[in-house]
Amino acid sequence: MSKLVIVESPTKEKTISRFLQGDYIVKSSYGHVRDLPVNGLGVKIEKNFEPFYVTLPKAKKILPSLKKISAEAEKIYLATDYDREGEAIAWHLIELLKPDKEKVKRITFHEITEKAILEALENPRSIDLNLVNAQQARRILDRLVGYKISPLLWRKVKSGLSAGRVQSVALRLICDREEEIDKFRPEEYWTIAAELRKIETEENFLAELIEYENEKLEKLSIRDQKETEKIVHSLEGLTYAVKKIVFKEKKKAPAPPFTTATLQQESARKIFFSSNKTMFLAQQLYEGVELGEEGMVGLITYHRTDSFQVAESARNEARKYISEKYGTNFLPSKPRIYKTKVKGAQEAHEAIRPTSLYRQPEEIKKYLTPEQVKLYTLIWQRFLASQMAEAIFDTLAIDITAGNIGLFRANGQKIKFPGFLSAYGGDEEKEKPLPQLKEGENLRLLKLIPEQHFTEPPARYNEASLIKTLEKYGIGRPSTYAPTISTITERKYVELKERKFYSTELGKTINELIKKHFPTIVDINFTAEMEKELDEIAKGKITWTKVLDNFYIPFSQTLSLAEKEMVRLRPIPQPTEEKCEKCGRMMVIRTGSRGSFLACSGFPKCRNTMPLRPCLYGRSSDEERQVADEATKPPNQSNK
Repeated sequence: MSKLVIVESPTKEKTISRFLQGDYIVKSSYGHVRDLPVNGLGVKIEKNFEPFYVTLPKAKKILPSLKKISAEAEKIYLATDYDREGEAIAWHLIELLKPDKEKVKRITFHEITEKAILEALENPRSIDLNLVNAQQARRILDRLVGYKISPLLWRKVKSGLSAGRVQSVALRLICDREEEIDKFRPEEYWTIAAELRKIETEENFLAELIEYENEKLEKLSIRDQKETEKIVHSLEGLTYAVKKIVFKEKKKAPAPPFTTATLQQESARKIFFSSNKTMFLAQQLYEGVELGEEGMVGLITYHRTDSFQVAESARNEARKYISEKYGTNFLPSKPRIYKTKVKGAQEAHEAIRPTSLYRQPEEIKKYLTPEQVKLYTLIWQRFLASQMAEAIFDTLAIDITAGNIGLFRANGQKIKFPGFLSAYGGDEEKEKPLPQLKEGENLRLLKLIPEQHFTEPPARYNEASLIKTLEKYGIGRPSTYAPTISTITERKYVELKERKFYSTELGKTINELIKKHFPTIVDINFTAEMEKELDEIAKGKITWTKVLDNFYIPFSQTLSLAEKEMVRLRPIPQPTEEKCEKCGRMMVIRTGSRGSFLACSGFPKCRNTMPLRPCLYGRSSDEERQVADEATKPPNQSNK
């Protein structure tokens, strides 16, 4: 009799089929097979939050053949992804296939390699209902928030809006930062540098004034041009000499291998990929890529993780590779083991790494797309570096006197031993050369360089810094960052300009309404605590219905109050690319008693209006509204 292995994707099916032949049959479920209904809450609140699941249309086409094969199979191995969502998919499959439960086993693996698959088959287990319930609680929690608050926003603001547990916090972070920037008032300050020359060799270098008339200079010590000019004038014509040279050896350890969050951050920073693109490409690399004669190969370990753990076999392979390619002096005395500092990290997972360092990017790039090469190279280099020796720098700080009234300092560094920088480094580790000087040596002043500065407002969030902040506070999980950012962008709550987030007027309005009427939903601490409770469910320390009950009772009271108190807002003007014929400003779409029309954004200074032309926007305002209403029709509020 055959043994059936069920995975989620056809790519995984193809990759794993290479390793399991003979009696094994590998089949894909093509993702989720059941979910809460699209139309309707799908949760029986009064029956202890009992979910009402429906079979997805795509699954209806696949299930008959899966049922037939599973009925004939000697054993069934559920090999869905190694996380709570994967555990839930495995459980849903069993609920629908209804096989003999004695022959059903769950297997998990961090990487899709022959060794990992065979080891998983030797160590099967039962479905972990605690993990299933944690995922189920998250899904129901998000459904309660979304399907209860969103219709309220439709009635009070406009159709098509949404509110979510994690997305509302992300939006708040962006809006709060926008508010900080709006309130920020820059302060003027000045710095003074000296361009100096070593007389013997005519080498030039810069030093910065750090002390004047025996007072240390802080960032805002010199406040205006008049004061700067006075100091500069007093420093001219003085004798400049080396007072003190301090040599130090600085060591820098490599960063750990990637987690989902750090991969998304570094991918945005180094290769300018969005979080969505990063996860899409990582999925392909994990599930398998055709490598010529080698066939389908999983190139990286599972890409949804918040752990820095690395398998001992992978660490040993890394040490062997480093020794062969770089030499034993590039090896630390013992393998590097990193501890995860992320709140609620699932330590059973592994960090993201290549399945083998011997699959070097240069050698396999002909089989990959250019984008796959960039991401694989990033993951490969980061893991390699994480197991290498520290980089060692020779640093020096040179203090230079200007007569008896000023003290300047020049800082330099030189790489003594590159260590991990040979594989993976950044601009911050570059050398900063200084001439060889000795204490008491006189220097020639070439010029003094006063420079005006202004304090900067807090930086706007980009994808990397937003994900870093969400992770820092324990909001959401690795799999939620990319869809959260996509949602707030697609809903036009925020705009991405030059890779930075700007909150729109619509986003600000939604944020203010939710902050006012649902303060706990956008409270960072509350959302982080909810994640902790979901973790407690996964560990079997608390029941999932208890968590939902504790949330829903106060939430329903808040919802009832918001229904009464939230004021219906006038429709928010929507931006267009049409220019006003009278003043040149951009036109916006406004809605009045007779429908939608184009109006100048400069109102009330410019009162120009125009009909909303179907040829410009694809549909007339009535057609547009009808389509929008159909697409965002409020769900049936019954608890079926």
